[in-house]
Amino acid sequence: MASASLLKSSPVLDKSEWVKGQSLRQPSASVVRCLPNGPSSLTIRAGSYADELIKTAKTVASPGRGILAMDESNATCGKRLASIGLENTEANRQAYRTLLVSVPGLGQYISGAILFEETLYQSTVDGKKMVDVLVEQNIVPGIKVDKGLVPLAGSNDESWCQGLDGLASRTAAYYQQGARFAKWRSVVSIPNGPSALAVKEAAWGLARYAAISQDNGLVPIVEPEILLDGEHGIDRTFEVALKVWAEVFYYLAENNVMFEGILLKPSMVTPGAECKERATPQQVADYTLKLLQRRIPPSVPGIMASFLSGGQSEVEATLNLNAMNQGPNPWHVSFSYARALQNTCLKTWGGRPENVKAAQEALLIRASANSLAQLGKYTGEGESEEAKKGMFVKGYVY
Repeated sequence: MASASLLKSSPVLDKSEWVKGQSLRQPSASVVRCLPNGPSSLTIRAGSYADELIKTAKTVASPGRGILAMDESNATCGKRLASIGLENTEANRQAYRTLLVSVPGLGQYISGAILFEETLYQSTVDGKKMVDVLVEQNIVPGIKVDKGLVPLAGSNDESWCQGLDGLASRTAAYYQQGARFAKWRSVVSIPNGPSALAVKEAAWGLARYAAISQDNGLVPIVEPEILLDGEHGIDRTFEVALKVWAEVFYYLAENNVMFEGILLKPSMVTPGAECKERATPQQVADYTLKLLQRRIPPSVPGIMASFLSGGQSEVEATLNLNAMNQGPNPWHVSFSYARALQNTCLKTWGGRPENVKAAQEALLIRASANSLAQLGKYTGEGESEEAKKGMFVKGYVY
């Protein structure tokens, strides 16, 4: 468990800096120029949001804390509800999201929560804005801003992420509503190639999204998900990840994105979910850290690692994060988990009001375990059998 003194000493945004109702600041045209010896210059954008972006990123990347991803689309949220016998209605989605954001003491372990657009504008069942409930616990609200995956013409049955049209106006509105960071999910499929076209499209889209988000006050989470589907080994995953991240950072630089004001959400380097050779937590940690060391500049404040396709059990996700934090890293290496935090919580709740407290305690147990893993102090003792069950879904759609 993170100590109180440790949490107090971490860089924290004043709550007034992200509450609803602030007047929207327009980015200035100012830039910072890094002048090399030659006649050309590299221009890095740094508008009026620059200091705030850095503060927000450091707050989300504070010691012993990580991100609760609860940005499932309404359709995906409906699938989760169906698994416990509930209809996909706004009232049921509201009840479940209220349960998540109102867990007492959650802010001790969770620094940021990624929301779906409906949730950003939604109130709890008690009539309080969900954004305000998060802020009261010193949890920074974030927002999913992409518009989903669609087939990529000319590729090997691959996809690209849409949503750049109108993104500037949407991110400006989300900022006014209280969001302070953003998420955009692109995917790369190893069984389908990946083709050079798909990798470039994913990297370019992420870079444009990151630049637009920073211009409107939101810290972009950069997330090229390498899908777990496939029978490939861990070396193949590592090879593809190296190529993908090289392309991503090339285009981030081309789009003048400020690295100090971004967060990364890489999938940990693991074998394909259908590979017969499984990897130990130490192997996953070694491969993932080697990837980060070869591709990620130390100026990036936070690595919010994830099993993005939900392919591992809750316990495996925590053990792998713990293994990554057994030595010093140039970045804050933490978690951004959806089902790896919520799975036991959802099943414990079962849609019954009398189970809300027990479900919230289940979420707090997982959040606390991952907090310890971020600090490199997780042991895995006392975990439930439910938390040890794998969650892989082939062809998972978010």
